[in-house]
Amino acid sequence: MTSSPHRWGTLAIACLAMLLLAVDLTVLHLAAPKLVQDMRPSATQFLWIVDVYGFALAGLLVTMGNVGDRIGRKRLLLVGMAAFGGASALTAYAMTPELLIAARALLGVAGATIMPSTLSMIRNVFTDPKERATAVGIWSSVSALGFALGPVIGGALLDRFWWGSVFLVNVPVAALIVAVGAFVLPESRNPRPGRLDVVSVPLSVAGVIAVIYALKTAAHDGVTAPSVWAAAALGLVSLTVFVRRQTLLAEPLIDVRLFRHRAFSGSVGANVVCIFSMLAASLAFAQYFQLVLGWSPLVSGLAGLPGGLSAAVGGILATPLVGVIGRARVVALGLVMSAAGFVLYSRFGTDTGYAYMVVAMVVTAVGNGFTFAVTSDTILASVPRERAGAASAIAETGQEIGGALGIAVLGSVLNSAYRDNLRLPSEVPTRAAEQIGESLGGALQTAAALPAEVAETVARAARQAFVEGMQTTLVTGAALLAVLAVAVLLALRGVPPVIPEVILDDEGRARDEPVPAG
Repeated sequence: MTSSPHRWGTLAIACLAMLLLAVDLTVLHLAAPKLVQDMRPSATQFLWIVDVYGFALAGLLVTMGNVGDRIGRKRLLLVGMAAFGGASALTAYAMTPELLIAARALLGVAGATIMPSTLSMIRNVFTDPKERATAVGIWSSVSALGFALGPVIGGALLDRFWWGSVFLVNVPVAALIVAVGAFVLPESRNPRPGRLDVVSVPLSVAGVIAVIYALKTAAHDGVTAPSVWAAAALGLVSLTVFVRRQTLLAEPLIDVRLFRHRAFSGSVGANVVCIFSMLAASLAFAQYFQLVLGWSPLVSGLAGLPGGLSAAVGGILATPLVGVIGRARVVALGLVMSAAGFVLYSRFGTDTGYAYMVVAMVVTAVGNGFTFAVTSDTILASVPRERAGAASAIAETGQEIGGALGIAVLGSVLNSAYRDNLRLPSEVPTRAAEQIGESLGGALQTAAALPAEVAETVARAARQAFVEGMQTTLVTGAALLAVLAVAVLLALRGVPPVIPEVILDDEGRARDEPVPAG
């Protein structure tokens, strides 16, 4: 059994690693204007700069989770973190779009080694169920805090330095994690891992990347684009063959039987839908703060900080609350709070006071903290410690797909509602009207080239149309979260507040069902 100082030291390093990843995920969009001005990438190159990180990360999560279970989670984390630091330096000093795309791809590969390693190490060192739930709540809180701190740190750096500084700041943090982790982290692995199926790996990579590519392309080009259908077909066929193959293997990459248990599948599903709604809302608010209200990136980041802090508080409070009202009710309460927060968000206008915004942020974020802390712990507790890396990878892959799906679906709702609500004066030329109808950012750029009076009218109309579209999107998200709250009550019904340890027998099979389902 790992000593207490090493357990909490492991948690501290895992949290710092997740904090680094969460911050890194948020800074590119802030750096994009300076990057485009300095590097002048083509439109296609810019899309790859933005998307290649997510493709590499999501496509390799399942494989890397299994690799960690086999070679050791400490080894994988330290190697991945060293690679992450090196790739961050390459990204910061990339001189051409092609080099930047390659460096971002390497960052994604490194990120895929880190994400499942952090959570699976927590699962292995915290053997007491109550301590594990507390540790997962802290880990979830730090992750939420990282997403809130990213825009603040990025905005502060971009006010003083070049765009590469937002990536270069990763290097000393990665070096610190590697240096301290080499001494503090205990090694853990599956003692009976079996062989890594060489056919399943490319099937999972191709399937996940193709599905996410289809979703992202649909958000940019619409669902009728041939590339969307081709990628979706490739992804669905690959994943279907992959799942079928897993049921036939003695040592599968993913134990698909886990999804038969309502607690596991319900928790993964809750995370997917929650991320689905949250990332779409985040995309809308990034534009709302900067293009509707006219705030700078740094001010926008500071404005969102209460949300991140509240999510962190919610993650910490979730564990003691589970002991009072149970897992199902805590997750459902979190989703209801998030839905209520979305309803409050839907009342935002072009002149909404910041105090009202804070109330909506706090309600939504505390609910998110409740949900993700409890579902993450339920997913980890559903599997033996030896397979924690693979289980973590399943959860995180689901979140990546949920985020891409949310931006594609709710982003399309936002764009469609924006166009439907847009009312332009008759003086606007047809060509300009088409550009204005594409997006709020395009509308403001196009309006700047029009006569002053017309420009002011167009800008005001575009901002109002965007706000009304955002309101429609947020009400849609609220409805999804409310439906999910009811589904979670059923899926997690009967799961005890303290889930007993799942033990493998001598043949590597779980002695009991992963989680009591009712």
